[in-house]
Amino acid sequence: MRHGDKGNNLSRTASHRKALLSNLACQLFQHKKIVTTLAKAKALRPYVEPLITKSKDNTTHQRRIVFSHLQDKDAVKELFDVISAKIASRPGGYTRVIKLGKRVGDNAELAMIELVDYNEIYGKGKGETAGTAKRTRRAGGRKKAGSESAAKETVETTKAEVVEEPKAKSESNKQDDTSESAVEDAQ
Repeated sequence: MRHGDKGNNLSRTASHRKALLSNLACQLFQHKKIVTTLAKAKALRPYVEPLITKSKDNTTHQRRIVFSHLQDKDAVKELFDVISAKIASRPGGYTRVIKLGKRVGDNAELAMIELVDYNEIYGKGKGETAGTAKRTRRAGGRKKAGSESAAKETVETTKAEVVEEPKAKSESNKQDDTSESAVEDAQ
C-alpha cells in the first residue's frame, strides 16, 4: 500500500528525479517558461515555489541553500537578481501550468509551466491601475448596504433620463411643426 505517498516518482530513481527537477528548474528560471509533459510540470511546481520564496530573502545563506538544489550559478543569479525583484509583492503562486494538448509522437500530454509575473497576456490589463485594491475570496460574496442603495439610485436616475428624452423630442417636434406652419402661412 502507498498510504501518504504524495509525490510523483516520474518512473525514476531518486537521484535521476532530483537531477531532472533541478535541470527543469534551471531552465524555467532562465527562460521564464518551458514546455514539458504535464506530469513533469506538476512535479516541478512544488519543487520550484519554495526556491522562489527563498529568493525573496537575498542573503548568502539563502543563496547557498538554493544553489544546493540547482547546481547552476547562472540560474541562481537570475533567480535572486531578476526574478525575486519582480515577485517581491506576491505572497505565493509564482508558477502557472497550462495544458497544451497531446504530443504527436507518443501521445503524451504536454503542458507549459511559466512564471506568472512574466506573462503579458494574463498580466494587468489596460483598464487596471496599480492603485486598485485586491479582492479576497472572503469579501467577494458580501455586499454592503450602502452599495445597494447607490445601485438603486443609479437605476432610478437612468429611468428618469429615459423618460425625459421622449418628452424633449416631442417638444422639439412641436417647435418644428410650428415653424413649418409659419413658413406655409408666409407663402
